[in-house]
Amino acid sequence: MRKWFSILTIFVVTLVLVPQFASAKDWYFKPSKNNQPATTEPEYDALLKKYHGVWIGDTTSKDIYLTFDCGYENGYTKKILDVLKEKKVPAAFFVTGHYITDQSELIQRMVKEGHIIGNHSWGHPDLSKISDEKYKIELEKLKQAYTEITGRTDMKYLRPPRGTFSERSLKLGEEQGYTSVFWSFAYMDWMRDEHKGADYAYNSIMKRIHPGAIVLLHSVSRDNAEALGKVIDDLKKQGYTFRSLDYLMAHKAAPSFVW
Repeated sequence: MRKWFSILTIFVVTLVLVPQFASAKDWYFKPSKNNQPATTEPEYDALLKKYHGVWIGDTTSKDIYLTFDCGYENGYTKKILDVLKEKKVPAAFFVTGHYITDQSELIQRMVKEGHIIGNHSWGHPDLSKISDEKYKIELEKLKQAYTEITGRTDMKYLRPPRGTFSERSLKLGEEQGYTSVFWSFAYMDWMRDEHKGADYAYNSIMKRIHPGAIVLLHSVSRDNAEALGKVIDDLKKQGYTFRSLDYLMAHKAAPSFVW
């Protein structure tokens, strides 16, 4: 009994003294059938609106926003960039400290070819469970490296590692000048030793894509790299337009924007 009381006491004290642990959340979206827009928890949607984050675009327009998370290089990003250049499609790449220091040439190419570099934190921690000071260091260290490599200071989009967040972490991100970007489409594509082929990637994307989709893909996936060209071509044939996050934010601010 005394043992369980001690454990309970520690748990309660943790919640009281470190409230962010109690309020940490895992991003969640619910796919819909027949290429209809995904949904999420009303609480999550409300929090993102409160702190001007995004997870989906205008669901009345056939726009798509491609985003890639880049934790490390697995040899496929060059092919992804080649496809995006050939198809004239913009994308956002959310990078970590390891990636930006290890792949400076790819970072420079991304910028040169008009893509957005987003902040995925320096060390990929759970941003909802670190101190305010550590949070700021995680973002600033990554941004400084970006500036040193590219000479630019325009890093303004943030993707919380693993999609974990809290109201406090969203607020801190906004205070640091970032728009938190989540997603309305993703699939399990980050397992580098579990390649299932380009057809699997293609079908996974095509059956769940929807108007206003913010698409999360991982650049470590060979399947994604091989399927991307066909995905882009076929979605364009269906009337979709690939847009940048800058376009999304500009139109989100317009009175006609509908969620």
